[in-house]
Parts: sequence; C-alpha cells; structure tokens
Amino acid sequence: MTTRISEAADAPDTPTAPGGDPAARTPRAPQEADVPGSGLLDLPPQAQPDPDAYVQAAMEWHFSSETGSRYWLERARTLDFDPRTEVRTHEDLRLFPNVAAELRHVPAADLIPRGYGPRPDVVGIFESGGTTGAPKRVVLMRDWLERMLAASNANLDAHGFPRGADWLGIVPSGPHIVGEFFRRSAATHGRYGFSIDLDPRWVKKLIALGRVREAGEYAEHVLDQAEFVLRSQEIGVLTITPSLMERLAQRDDLVELVNEKVRAIRWGGTQLDPDSRYLYRTEVFPEVDLCGNYGSTMMLGVAGERPGLPDDGPCVFDPLSPYVTFSVVDPDSGRPVAYGERGQVLVHHVSKSFLLPNNLERDLATRVEAPQGRVGDSVADIAPVATFENEAVIEGVY
Repeated sequence: MTTRISEAADAPDTPTAPGGDPAARTPRAPQEADVPGSGLLDLPPQAQPDPDAYVQAAMEWHFSSETGSRYWLERARTLDFDPRTEVRTHEDLRLFPNVAAELRHVPAADLIPRGYGPRPDVVGIFESGGTTGAPKRVVLMRDWLERMLAASNANLDAHGFPRGADWLGIVPSGPHIVGEFFRRSAATHGRYGFSIDLDPRWVKKLIALGRVREAGEYAEHVLDQAEFVLRSQEIGVLTITPSLMERLAQRDDLVELVNEKVRAIRWGGTQLDPDSRYLYRTEVFPEVDLCGNYGSTMMLGVAGERPGLPDDGPCVFDPLSPYVTFSVVDPDSGRPVAYGERGQVLVHHVSKSFLLPNNLERDLATRVEAPQGRVGDSVADIAPVATFENEAVIEGVY
C-alpha cells in the first residue's frame, strides 16, 4: 500500500538499544508553539473544544516527528492517507483501521507520545480482560487521568454523591484500569478508599471450564470480605459490579447494612437491565443514590450515567466528548444504526496522551442522541456480544 504520510511526520532515524527500545538520544520535548493548535489538547476540564478543530490538533500532535509516539509514527507509513492533511473532522477518524489487536504486542514505551519528553508522567500500564485472546495494553498518563477524574467527579456531584465520604470498592487491583480509577476517585471525591480485590479473569476461567459452582463460591467470598469492611467502617460510597450487586441483594443482612450506612452506590460493568435498575432504586436501596458507569481499559475512560433519568427508564451513558466518543453501528456494514435501534459500540479515543480511533468494542447498545453540543452518540441498554474475535464472551463477575 502506498503511503502518503507527510514527510515532516516521518520518524527520525533514532538509534535503537538492544531489545528495540529507543537509545538515550531522545527528541527534545517541544514547546506548544512547535505544534499548531496543540493548546486545544490542554484545555481545562470544563472547556468544550470544537470537535473538528480538536481532531486536527490531535493529528498534528500524534503524527509530528517531534511529538508523536514511536508506534503511530511507524504505523503511519502503512496508511494510504495522511492523517495531518486528510483527517479534518471527527467523522474522518473512520479512515483509520482498527488497530486495537496490535496493542497485544506493542512495547508500552512505544505508545507514549514523544512530546511528553524523556521523563513522562506515567500512572501505569493497564490491560484489557484477556479473555478473548492475549491482553491488549494501554498507557495511562497523569494528565489524562486528571481530566477523566474531573469529568467523573462532576457527574457524581450531579447524581448527589456525598463529597468527603469513605469509599469501598469491590474492583480488580490490576491489571485492569478500574482499580486505579477507583483509588483516585476515592481520594479526590471522597476521603479514604477501602478495596476488596477482584479477579475477573479467574472467574471467567472457572466458568469456561464448567466450574460454575466454584465461581459462585468465589463471588460469595468477595462479598463476605466486603461485609467485614461495611460493619467496621463508616462507608458512604460503594463501588460494585451489577453481577455482585445482584448477589448482594439476595443477602438480607447485607442489604440492611448497605441501607443503614451507604449513601450512594456506583455500579460499573456491562449490563444492568431497566427492570433490575428500577427494583434497586425503588425497593432494594430506596434511600441510596445509584449511578452507573460504562467503560473499559481500551477506552481509557468511562462514560457516566446521564443525570435526571427516570427510575423506570433505561440507563443512558454520555461519553467524555470529544476525547472519547461512541458510534453505534451495524457490525456487518459499519454504518450507524437509527436512533433507538441496537448495534455494536464503536469507540474513538483521541486525547493528547493516547490515540485509538475506530475501535469496535465487544458490547451492544441502543443508540441514543448525544447531549446538545456533543459529537457522536450516547448509549443505553449495554449488553455483551455473544462472541468477540471468534471467542465466546463470558461476563463472570461483571
């Protein structure tokens, strides 16, 4: 395939140390003036940039030889278009191939934009679930984490979550991103974070092997540990998955304890049907604020539940546009479905720290119109596809 990437975007001939890592000679960290429009990538969290101007600034950043990552500068040579001159609108992101599967093998260091300089502020390296093939990896930079937290905390405020409360999270400590997100949410919106480690990979493995009873015993073991914390600490916010919340709701003592102490529940995973959501909000936890999140490691983010939804309606999620955007598409044609119809979730992540456009997630959703001024779609009625990358999808404790 003939490349048309601009000459200025070609990766320089950088010496390579043994093992494939760049040698000590690292390109200088650029000033903002080096990359036209790069100030759009550093706007304060409350600002809402023009989506097309933002995309153009991001293309300059990620495909300039001084600021782009090693991965994208090399990958650009294989494209049959020039991102810096031909990706001018948010819609043009569909020109990119879906490269998510390649992130199984790319060295993590090659994903960090050179514009961060020789000592980038990396929070951590995180992985996808790894249940449909080898895990894919992403790099979380501190500036992106802070932007994501600012939006998430504002969403929690809109749902009435108490500030300064102690949090309890039943979440994986790693390698998934949710553990880090929980810890930082607890520290910035709350006070102290207590956590019960969750191993969703082990549960999915048990289920795949037909050891469903053991998977159930593991889930009960996790809830037993959560009960110890709830009885001994003043927990104001509980973070839990829909699957575990269903099990919790079957234990009268735990339901009573949550209603006595917890003021808000943040649930995250894939599916919570409207009937169950209504039951939790009106009968099981009637005095507790509930708020959902939809996200994944590969999104490098979460979409918060839209405030003000009725108890008996579907849960609608609005992504952090224009940084993370959704399209709900027909998986065969790739074309958007009509509003109110179901399709597969296509995600664009375009931030200063990371670029992953055109990534088809393993989830189905109903297409919902985004809030005014936002680009892309909102989503509702999230549910996993039956198979993904030719393997059966198992939700386990999610």
